[in-house]
Amino acid sequence: MSNDRITPAMVTAGTLNNLNTSLAALDRSSDELSSGKTILEPSDNPFGASRVIDLQSQLDGLTAYAYDAQDGISWENTSSSAMSSINDVVQRVRELVVQAANGTNNQSDLNTIALEVEQLTESVKQDANTEYAGQFVFAGTLTSAPPYEQGPNDEYKGNSETVSRALAPGATVNISTNISTLLGEGSGDGKLLDTLRTITQDLRGGTAEDREALGSADLQSLDGNIETLSQLQATAGSTIDQLQSALTRNEDLQTSIAESLSNTQDTNIAATSIAFANEQAAYEAALRASASIVQESLLNFLQ
Repeated sequence: MSNDRITPAMVTAGTLNNLNTSLAALDRSSDELSSGKTILEPSDNPFGASRVIDLQSQLDGLTAYAYDAQDGISWENTSSSAMSSINDVVQRVRELVVQAANGTNNQSDLNTIALEVEQLTESVKQDANTEYAGQFVFAGTLTSAPPYEQGPNDEYKGNSETVSRALAPGATVNISTNISTLLGEGSGDGKLLDTLRTITQDLRGGTAEDREALGSADLQSLDGNIETLSQLQATAGSTIDQLQSALTRNEDLQTSIAESLSNTQDTNIAATSIAFANEQAAYEAALRASASIVQESLLNFLQ
């Protein structure tokens, strides 16, 4: 026959152990409710914790790519707006050239038109010096300085290097517009600034050849530059579409990964709240029961 018997100390130890277990479960549910997370430390769920780190890393990367795409859209919108302004100016110059070439203007009228063309030429340069977030959008990678000076010097001060934005790992898009392919260097290259300077000279020339040039060579050159401008605008529009599509895909991926992250680490608030209430009730009942058990054991010990 066994001589083992349950001593008051054993009863007390068992009671305290049960209380600690109940309290630990209650604290756990409380921590999950306050943090909203079911994985409070890696040891809770090593696989889940590793997956959380991986998913969060993917989200961080997508956030950076989304910023680049949105920044690229803003850059291109700025460029497009400036090119639209240049187009308005060039269309006005074309109207003036057609007006000047109709043969009904005296030299004083032509000089007045020449003055307006000069002003419009400076306006084109101002648009070419458009900035976005403190950077000159038409200067290539030399974004800290304006690509064109105001005044008679028409030299392009930027470069032909491309400015790009990352859309995904290994995927970038060029957001820069080489405006010098339109405006040129003003050195007899037939591009827009050179064309505008030539038109001004022909307006002031006063000869029959000058007036003839206005309606033929000058107008043809101007139309050629308008076509170049249209191509640059179309390219910018295509780039905006590409950036917008990438941004939409990015947002869809972020939503999907965020849902996976939530399913992995977020606690079920409703279920955890019920568990917390049950554990709290059980703990309070255990406290009351333990109090009577410990008192009875203490009385038996004293007797």
